[in-house]
Amino acid sequence: MIPSDPITLVLSIILCLFLVRFFYGWKKNAYNLPPGPRPLPIIGNLHILDMKRPYLTMHELSKKYGPVYTLQLGVEKVIVICGYEAVKDALVNHADEFSGRPKVVLIDELAKGHGILFASLDNWRTMRRFTLSTLRDFGMGTEAIENKISEESDNLVQKFRSYKGEPFDNNMNITAAVSNIIVSILLSKRFDYEDPTLLKLIKMISENNQLGGTLIMLYNTYPSVMRWFPNVAEKALRNANEVCAFIRETFKINREQLDVNDQRNLIDSFLVKQREEKPNPKLYFTNENLTQLVADLFDAGMDTTSTTLRWGLLLMMKYPEIQKKVQSEIDKVIGSNEPQVIHRKEMPYTDAVIHEIQRFGNIVPNNLPHATTQDVNFRGYLLPKGIQVIPLLTSVLYDKDHFVKADEFYPGHFLDSSGKFVRNEAFIPFSAGKRSCAGENLAKMELFMFFTRLLQNFTFKAPPGATLDLTPVVGVIGSPMPYKMCAIPRV
Repeated sequence: MIPSDPITLVLSIILCLFLVRFFYGWKKNAYNLPPGPRPLPIIGNLHILDMKRPYLTMHELSKKYGPVYTLQLGVEKVIVICGYEAVKDALVNHADEFSGRPKVVLIDELAKGHGILFASLDNWRTMRRFTLSTLRDFGMGTEAIENKISEESDNLVQKFRSYKGEPFDNNMNITAAVSNIIVSILLSKRFDYEDPTLLKLIKMISENNQLGGTLIMLYNTYPSVMRWFPNVAEKALRNANEVCAFIRETFKINREQLDVNDQRNLIDSFLVKQREEKPNPKLYFTNENLTQLVADLFDAGMDTTSTTLRWGLLLMMKYPEIQKKVQSEIDKVIGSNEPQVIHRKEMPYTDAVIHEIQRFGNIVPNNLPHATTQDVNFRGYLLPKGIQVIPLLTSVLYDKDHFVKADEFYPGHFLDSSGKFVRNEAFIPFSAGKRSCAGENLAKMELFMFFTRLLQNFTFKAPPGATLDLTPVVGVIGSPMPYKMCAIPRV
């Protein structure tokens, strides 16, 4: 019914215009955002997303709307960038403009802008510079860390042998082994695989990475509503606080034992920087930054590499002919000697298989969210400062213009016709640009040395009657479904 009173009519029209503006974007006229699916009031485009694996829907939508499109999560507009060329254009060619992090409600509650993963501006730059420098100082990419990985891979082999070919779940053992490498750099210590402190840390970090899927997306989209359902946020915050409490207690001990001339680990180096910085009115080397930085590095150095290795062993069971070819190359090049990084150049097939495990495993399918640091002209669109951007890694690692059998596990993606290893420019599992993974070189060393050491010593088979499911678990990290395996000794 149309109001008869002119003032009521005008007010009604203004209200309608306000609602349209509110739900369909205040910035549409001021900025030239790319097209995208039409949003509904309040929920935006949530109704069309696969909420368990939203990256699949995002990838599919790019076929209709192009490599750069607008998606609306609730009332927030998000720019999704798909395909290698567009993602590279954003993260490499416009590196500064796309190097921000968006305001994400739960992440802000957890990290409060500290650390390296979700920090911004000068704080992030300072922490990243310090991290890269210190990782190099403590052996990343050198023989020293290679020796640590070699020793840890021997421990893992012995642990696998203890099962005597019977079925077991490899999750905690592999995660503990990988964790010990980053722990040696952060804390200069090693945990036994059954150490309750390590197992608790692994459990809490893994839980948070799984929680970071659908429920956290809803929490961040509707924080005021989701606070009525506190279990998800409470569990994430409780886990994060316990991890941080362990870290704070550790660096308290380090501070008491600190020798400026004998820095044992990353925490010691940070504490030295903290002393040097004290006269500076703008502090970066604070206790809060140290706590979150160590938590970020422990998380990043533990879950992604161990998950990739678990994908690798699952895929070797699924494709025994590929496993056999890797073992033949190991026998030919390494024999019974310990694997070394230098062997990788002589092992093109194994190198290709490891690359394909990373590509097919698609460990961080969404990528971590980015944000524009300023208004930016990008591919014909004017994007506003601060808008959230998803450079979709799934769309790069499964880009059919660069991977001919993108939906299959196919090591040939990284081999030429004569069997030599070839690089593929669209292989960016560590992301790209200024926000790429700081521990990429360390992860590459770990993947090669752990993988070759395990396949040198064992043939991996599924337990009788088991079904090998390649569907990933829902979460920030694309882990394989829980599975058991049999490690059959080769020697």
